[in-house]
Amino acid sequence: MTSVDGFAAGGPTGDEPLLDQPGVDDDAARTTHDVFSFGTLRQGSVQQAIYGGPVPTVPDSLVGWRLTTVRITDPAVIAASGSDEHPGIERSGDPADRVDGGVLTLDDGGLAATDRYESVGYERTSVVLASGREAWIYVPRPGVDA
Repeated sequence: MTSVDGFAAGGPTGDEPLLDQPGVDDDAARTTHDVFSFGTLRQGSVQQAIYGGPVPTVPDSLVGWRLTTVRITDPAVIAASGSDEHPGIERSGDPADRVDGGVLTLDDGGLAATDRYESVGYERTSVVLASGREAWIYVPRPGVDA
């Protein structure tokens, strides 16, 4: 699968994070976005590729959902994560099902960079976590080989 964002079509090389200017905060009033990660977004190598460095995470979980597996074919995403099998997630509706993960708080640029990384096989949707916090998650697109 190719993508218009550039990441899926070849990705960053070397020290080029997806975030245009990591670490630069020239707008203190910038909007922040909570993103719940249950997989590769918590990996140091992925955070380096996307954001230019580590992003602190706060533990949380998602009740009524369960993990699945998504096969990834995009070489840049595989290089960043180290695997062609990524965790996916699906709503089960069963309160006994629970997916543990972490919440990353990102600015607008970080969210846009995450959208580019996750554009290969995933789409963003909003959920309410076990803590009551609202966050974005990336769920597998139905019927798409990434």
